[in-house]
Amino acid sequence: PQSFVWNYGDGSPRDTLPFGIHQHTFPAPGTYFVSLTVIDPTFCNAPEMIIDTLRINDVVKALPATPALGCAPYLAPFTNNSLGGLSWLWDFGDPGSGALNTSTDFAPTHLYQNVGVYTIQLTAFDSTTCNKIDVAPPITINVVQKPDASALWSPNPPQSNVPVRFTNQSQFSDNYLWNFGDGESSTDFSPVHEYNTTGTYNAELIAYSRAGCTDTFPLRVSVIIDPLLDVPNAFTPGRFGINSVVNVRGFGIAKMDWRIYNRWGQMIFQSSSKKIGWDGFYKGKLQPTEVYAYTLDVEFTDGKKARKTGDITLLR
Repeated sequence: PQSFVWNYGDGSPRDTLPFGIHQHTFPAPGTYFVSLTVIDPTFCNAPEMIIDTLRINDVVKALPATPALGCAPYLAPFTNNSLGGLSWLWDFGDPGSGALNTSTDFAPTHLYQNVGVYTIQLTAFDSTTCNKIDVAPPITINVVQKPDASALWSPNPPQSNVPVRFTNQSQFSDNYLWNFGDGESSTDFSPVHEYNTTGTYNAELIAYSRAGCTDTFPLRVSVIIDPLLDVPNAFTPGRFGINSVVNVRGFGIAKMDWRIYNRWGQMIFQSSSKKIGWDGFYKGKLQPTEVYAYTLDVEFTDGKKARKTGDITLLR
């Protein structure tokens, strides 16, 4: 008596079946190693096995992909996510590139030299499938102008203790990063920056486009700073405008310790930066209309030190 054992190579249970033609449904496309083992105890060489390779193909479906935006000149990468397929034909929609307008590579790249909207088509071929050819729906790439960063600064030549005003003259850009060369930066379109020390700074403007491309423009900014110190003597907290917060004012301040006291000698505010001022609140409560005393100890960038004391009137 003979028995026939089928192993389909897809993880399904083996079948022990009689001689004849049988059917099996494979779960997914792929390559399967199918074996048939013949068992017959009357033969000395039993069992005998034969293995065959079976390829189950997808219905071919062309599926291209690429980023939708780029900056000229733009080297576009193309991704091939097709199901099935043995050969390919890409049409890059760029007749100006001549013979390079098409490719038979699996996942090619293409250089778009000029600004424009380009329509890309992928055709997939597979003679082993039922449909043999599939043409993907067209996809588009918008190739835009690369940013052109440009800027001016003033006053030029510099004036003592005058903040630098930067004027943005960039084109084809949407966002900006200013590096002022002193460790500080800004994302404003045309910022004003106050330097703290006399010198020449290597500033730069980086312009960004919506396609993620950048261009950098360098600036050599000269600054003159004469150490100076002042504190306003009144402010109106709780209102809008520059007088709603009281700040130390001055130029060339490297370090500071500013302390404000109420009429009982209780310290109600302290700051080590002229960017951080008092808004009139203490422990979450707006303080009453009154005169408050302060002490201010400063070290300037040239190494000189100064001490200033005085009064601030809180008006409500």
